[in-house]
Amino acid sequence: MSGVFLLVGLCLGAILAMALIPRSRPGPAAVAAAASTDTVISVEAEPDPVEPSPPPSSSAAPGPPPKSVDTEALADLVPGGQVSVVVYDRVAKKTTVSLKSERAYTSASLVKLLIALEALQAGTPASTVQRMLSVSDDDIASRLWTALGGPAIVTRWAGKIGLGGTRPPEDPGRWGDTRTTAADVAKIYRYLLDRAGAGTRTTIMRALSGATENGSDGVRQYFGIPDAVGSLRWSIKQGWACCRGSRILHSSGTVGEDDRHIVVVLTSQPVSTTYTGAGKQVSEVVRGLLPAIDGL
Repeated sequence: MSGVFLLVGLCLGAILAMALIPRSRPGPAAVAAAASTDTVISVEAEPDPVEPSPPPSSSAAPGPPPKSVDTEALADLVPGGQVSVVVYDRVAKKTTVSLKSERAYTSASLVKLLIALEALQAGTPASTVQRMLSVSDDDIASRLWTALGGPAIVTRWAGKIGLGGTRPPEDPGRWGDTRTTAADVAKIYRYLLDRAGAGTRTTIMRALSGATENGSDGVRQYFGIPDAVGSLRWSIKQGWACCRGSRILHSSGTVGEDDRHIVVVLTSQPVSTTYTGAGKQVSEVVRGLLPAIDGL
């Protein structure tokens, strides 16, 4: 019987020992067994990142095409007369608008640009040259014309700059009757801005940017470029003359920052057109050029 009680005691001891082993702390054998099997670890999934929407493609909703200059319409703005135009972009280094650019016109006061170049080369005080240009002073122009060789001024500078359509006046004393073209006037500005000495360029461009509203003869010279380009920066040399068969009104100069655009508009209009009316027509021509000047 003692053997039976011993066996029962051992069994009860084993059962009691098993009950006392914590279930939350597996032994080394259990850990090894778990490591040897494929185990799936459950981790809370992060949401997929949201990709930003791509910007709308410009090709998907194209805007209106860039405006262009209708050169045929420009001619209609000067009824009964003639108009020639050149716009040269100094950044793009190309002519962006050209209308009958080789047609010859009486230069009127535009020849003062050549007189100014000659005068500064000859040592004329800058203040004298600037006044001749800014108020379009005919008396100063006449004195310099006579003192510096008259028609020879035109011949010399036409050769130096390459002005194929510019000729001295038939009457040597009438400097305003010099003949020129829109293409040649644009070349004068290109020479002045890109090739002339810094002192010459500064003197002349300062005078053109400071052009007064009225010329020395009382004529309003803010037609064309200054009347049409709004807040854009400009420098101008205008020309007007009447009445040997036609009324001449020209607007020339630069428009935009750093003198980017060279703009030349030459017109010959009927004598019956008033000065005010002719000036408005030149201004309308320049307004027609705005798409090439500032993309309006």
